[in-house]
Amino acid sequence: MTIRRILIANRGEIAVRIIRTAQKLGIETVLAVSEADRGSLGARMADRALCIGPARPAESYLRVETIVQAALGSGCDAVHPGYGFLSERAALAQLCEDEGVIFIGPTAAQIAAVGDKLRARAEAIAADVPVVPGGPVENMAQAQALAQEIGAPILVKAVGGGGGRGMKLVEDLKDLSATMDMASAEAGAAFGDARVYLERYVAQGRHVEVQVLGDGAGTVIHLGERDCSVQRRYQKLIEETPAPHLPQEIRDAMHEAAVRFAARLHYRGAGTVEFLYDVARNQFYFLEMNARIQVEHPVTEEVTGVDLIAEQIAIASGEGLRLSQADVRIHGAAIECRINAEDPARDFMPSPGTVSSAHWPSGEGIRVDTHIVDGAKIPPFYDSMVAKIIAHGPDRASALDRLKTALRETRIEGVSTNIAFQAELLDDPDFARGGVDTGFLAKRAADG
Repeated sequence: MTIRRILIANRGEIAVRIIRTAQKLGIETVLAVSEADRGSLGARMADRALCIGPARPAESYLRVETIVQAALGSGCDAVHPGYGFLSERAALAQLCEDEGVIFIGPTAAQIAAVGDKLRARAEAIAADVPVVPGGPVENMAQAQALAQEIGAPILVKAVGGGGGRGMKLVEDLKDLSATMDMASAEAGAAFGDARVYLERYVAQGRHVEVQVLGDGAGTVIHLGERDCSVQRRYQKLIEETPAPHLPQEIRDAMHEAAVRFAARLHYRGAGTVEFLYDVARNQFYFLEMNARIQVEHPVTEEVTGVDLIAEQIAIASGEGLRLSQADVRIHGAAIECRINAEDPARDFMPSPGTVSSAHWPSGEGIRVDTHIVDGAKIPPFYDSMVAKIIAHGPDRASALDRLKTALRETRIEGVSTNIAFQAELLDDPDFARGGVDTGFLAKRAADG
């Protein structure tokens, strides 16, 4: 089926990113905007901007029926959800299917299969993909027994969670009951699902994820891996590919495991299978699958030359995979920094407001994905990320040098940002060597 017009059910840099690819493909775009985003760069770039409600996400970007009716009313063939908001909500994919609108993403059933972490864990086991020791518990007696078997420290995790919400560390098993209660309450408030499960806590772990594309009929390819271990409170700050100093046998096994997992689901579209690499044990474990395009997808695009948004659209159109595994070649290395409107000196407090001026870097190997221009408004209702600066080079050292130079050239006036903080991280000797684990930022904080 030919896609002639797409409703983009998102905002910010990802909306601009999707519009740019659609324009290259000759596809019209309708951008669904809240009242706060009427004057945004995306609204000016799209063929049409359609206001779907007030600024608060619950009254606009998170309304499934409103999004689908906006698509139908504006004559759109398809909906692209971007990331965040409704991108992993099975209800949106299902309503699109019911109304004859193409959903540029996986099926509702596939979203449901990976959205429930316990179900995803069971699918991983069935696909012969290693999982972290642990599992579901129905009562405290089961929890205590499993905890004794795994041994402290233990993570209590929300079944429907993400972004660190509903995730708690138990270092002493006597605290297990109270911690499970806290995690369950937090999960219920955040996700409407109070279920939690237990997993071994890996003290020295790296967060490595594999980008996949599936045709929806069982054929899946991978486009390499990304290392996303530089995190603050489970939120990624820096992402890169290839993962530095990852043993080749582990890298290959991760790629194969990600393909097996997605193929078992007959996965359709772009997705990311996330793993935890246990450095001490030299083992990796399945964490979850994100059934959408990822924030950090540009680093993969830079080293492969593949436009992942274009591939999403092609697969949704029924063209299937336009690449074979043999077609995928990794060229050099790429590193991405997320630029957020926040103040690191004030515990990373968000800094909404008006950007009086914005100067973004350019040059060989530099890419900037942003929606911020002079005079842009940063509303207080949404995520604080305003841009991604990506550097690509023939090797990691050159990519890192280019990214450092790019950050020095970046100037944002009118709001506080984390640019200087990111520059400090890039200068850190441990990061420069490569292969830091998820405790990298906590260690820096402990060291002052």
